[in-house]
Amino acid sequence: MKKIIRIAIVLFAIVSGTVNAQTVAPKLENSLLWEISGNGLGSPSYLYGTMHMMCENEFQIKDKVKSAFEKTSKVALELDYDNPDEIHYMQKMATSAKPLSTVLSSEAYKELDQFLKLKLGVGASHFENSSLVMIISSVMLKNINCSPKMFEFEFMKLAGGRDMDLVGLEKAEDQDIAFKQSYTDEDYIDQLKFYDSQFFKSIAKDYNDENLMKVYTILTDKKIMGSNARNLMLDTRNKNWVGKMPKLMHENAVFFAVGAAHLPGNNGLVNLLREAGYTVKPIFK
Repeated sequence: MKKIIRIAIVLFAIVSGTVNAQTVAPKLENSLLWEISGNGLGSPSYLYGTMHMMCENEFQIKDKVKSAFEKTSKVALELDYDNPDEIHYMQKMATSAKPLSTVLSSEAYKELDQFLKLKLGVGASHFENSSLVMIISSVMLKNINCSPKMFEFEFMKLAGGRDMDLVGLEKAEDQDIAFKQSYTDEDYIDQLKFYDSQFFKSIAKDYNDENLMKVYTILTDKKIMGSNARNLMLDTRNKNWVGKMPKLMHENAVFFAVGAAHLPGNNGLVNLLREAGYTVKPIFK
């Protein structure tokens, strides 16, 4: 289970931080929790922007979030972690079908080897059968230097306590395809350099202050993203999710929990839901 949590953390962290920041996002109010109503809904649903990896001592679920959660009867996350097929696919994503030394160019392998020896104390040969996604996970967990927690898993626990249904807005395979279409191996290696302890420290404070636009700015810094990422990693996925959300909301009051970077922007979930005819308003208390 620890291995699954580790893989999940890095998948979500990468997804949250891989978008094109050159397009200025329309400013939203500073709230991570939003109520969705109108357009024929019998009762409101809620949208919450998560931070996929936080230190346990910084992690908190605020009372307003708990209150919204208790008003719903279904939880929708990016992935369905209750599905064994999803877990199996995530395990597959952590391994490399071919030895890493044969997948990377000699220059890229050497660069990775030197970086890992500096940061982790072991060379690339230690990860010969691991995917680059798994290597990024190891570097992230080393740099965060704490016991990490995920909102998604905590919401799953709360849902289990109330016998609530859990659904995923997409499949792990969908994320895998988006990753592969967005990034080269060299891109992944370059991104390793930017996930340092300061990155996690700065974003945790802004997140707990609910400074949504500041969080968005940090997560969409152009230093850690590829040029194709906006369309593949945010815009396309947001549009796919908004295509599924109405049916879910008209059947049940749903608590949606997805990475905070998916909320702002012209193609962010808040704006897309408004364009679809729903009233989406921030909840401050």
